[in-house]
Amino acid sequence: MKTYSEPHDPPVMALQCYKLHGETMGTRYSAVFYAPPGADQVAIGTRLFAAVNAVDKQMSSWKPDSELNRLNQAPEHQWLAISEGMFEVLRTALHISRQSQGAFDIGVGDLVEAWGFGPGSGQVDEQRIGTLKAQPHRPAIEVLDIDPALHRIRKRAAITLDLSGIAKGYGVDQLGQCLDTLGIMNYLVGIDGEMRARGTKPNGQPWAIAIERPVRNLREVMGVMELGDAAIATSGDYRHWAEHQGESYAHTMNGALRAPLRNRLAAVSVVASSCMLADAWATALLVLGETAGITLAQERGMDALFVLHEGDGFREISIAAGQIE
Repeated sequence: MKTYSEPHDPPVMALQCYKLHGETMGTRYSAVFYAPPGADQVAIGTRLFAAVNAVDKQMSSWKPDSELNRLNQAPEHQWLAISEGMFEVLRTALHISRQSQGAFDIGVGDLVEAWGFGPGSGQVDEQRIGTLKAQPHRPAIEVLDIDPALHRIRKRAAITLDLSGIAKGYGVDQLGQCLDTLGIMNYLVGIDGEMRARGTKPNGQPWAIAIERPVRNLREVMGVMELGDAAIATSGDYRHWAEHQGESYAHTMNGALRAPLRNRLAAVSVVASSCMLADAWATALLVLGETAGITLAQERGMDALFVLHEGDGFREISIAAGQIE
């Protein structure tokens, strides 16, 4: 008599934790992922750097030969072919601008420069600020035409675009896509606090993301958020600011007011399906402020954390699926 044994699945190879990082966009990127032992870290690191470096070359305000600066310098009323990445970011930026009543506006490059946050002198230019305030505001959604069929764009009026409120999030998504194409399914990637997660740790635990207390000149954890297949981004007034005539001004611009952001919000964190969306929406809600921003987050069923200045401390308002918790 012959005996038969049930077939057995091959043993599952234990995954190893890898940590890679590097410099990009004036800050650092990181990738923590689980893969089989013996993964080629050098090759993976090269691919990761190439992914974020491509975004930096396309969308940096600081690189004179970037695609963004070529677009800013292009003549008005002339169609300009753009890369797939630039097209995706510009289309998303204009879409969110419409959905946020113009609060997210990439057409604030001149304001950013005038307040000393751009690649120029780094000094506040009062004469330029006065000139800009005297001019009527035309947001990017009123000035840019996009041709989806041919991946091209044109300007109907003079405008200086600034993608600092969305490009970093897109760069994080590119890090994730890079690992996706390599078959790595469990990772946490980020650029300067903007993070995207996929899968879990080998023990099934989700990725833990530290939320910083929005205090200037201090890196301190305010709380921890667990992240699954999603992304998170934070915008606030505590990382980059300028002191002028005894006042402190955040680097985020309110295009409609032709001035830096001034409201009670210290920070806004948004969880979304992509880091590009999370990045742009965090900026939009920060500009809208503690009333209109929270209302819009509720109406759109968003997941967001608002941190408000209150006396010498902070007050948190957490929204999950549009509901205040």
